[in-house]
Amino acid sequence: MNKVSIRFFDDKEVRAVWDDEDSKWWFSVVNIVGVLTDSDDPRK
Repeated sequence: MNKVSIRFFDDKEVRAVWDDEDSKWWFSVVNIVGVLTDSDDPRK
């Protein structure tokens, strides 16, 4: 079973999913790029 979570980094949301099978967290690359670049539209 996967667990969905919202994490915060510098007051910005980063979506994350826990994978029980692999025992790993998976994070949204788009959200991470947005946090690191301080971009309003990190997809562009």
